[in-house]
Amino acid sequence: MGFRFLFTEGIITQQKDVTKIEHSFIACAENKENTILVSLNEDTIPNLRNTERNFYTTSSCGVCGKGSINAIRTVSVYQDQQDDNFINAAILHELPTMLSKHQKVFADTGGLHASALFMPNGELLLVREDVGRHNALDKLIGAAINNNWLPLTKNILLLSGRASFELVQKAAMAGITVIAAVGAPSSLAVELANEFTITLIGFLRNERFNIYTAAHRILIADYETTH
Repeated sequence: MGFRFLFTEGIITQQKDVTKIEHSFIACAENKENTILVSLNEDTIPNLRNTERNFYTTSSCGVCGKGSINAIRTVSVYQDQQDDNFINAAILHELPTMLSKHQKVFADTGGLHASALFMPNGELLLVREDVGRHNALDKLIGAAINNNWLPLTKNILLLSGRASFELVQKAAMAGITVIAAVGAPSSLAVELANEFTITLIGFLRNERFNIYTAAHRILIADYETTH
């Protein structure tokens, strides 16, 4: 989890930057019992310019306590890459149903968030679940890194809930150009998606959706109504 978090926050850019990840036991009395120590290569220089804050990670919220928006405007190494990721609107309509069929833990508990990665033709590649929506996306991007799939410029990211600023930031770090959410996006998520020219879709359900940014990637039939 340590590497995935550091990567999506833009602190390190490669898996080989990390030499060791270990759990550091600290007495519960100090309220630091869940501490992870990440050791980096000697020649790795972490990018700490945009981390002027204390990271506070919880299962419900993910990353909180931002000092300012500028503190997490990390620059993705993939943001300037050209992409031809065009998605048929009919494919988008099918994605929530496909995701729900693969949410095994959610089916049992009803209490988890999910992030899923699809091909433009609607083929499901990966699903990751977690109590925290940010953790679910970190898991998904971590799995993609392990498969040497980055940048994910030709994929669709589907979020089972709403699209927050932090989730758009993490997607940008992985080179994702199309984000679809079953729920609503925040205004800051829309702002950041526009900055990175990411296609951001919200309220994807009941064969309807809203496009907030970079609508040029979505192919909509003439007879369909756009929103």
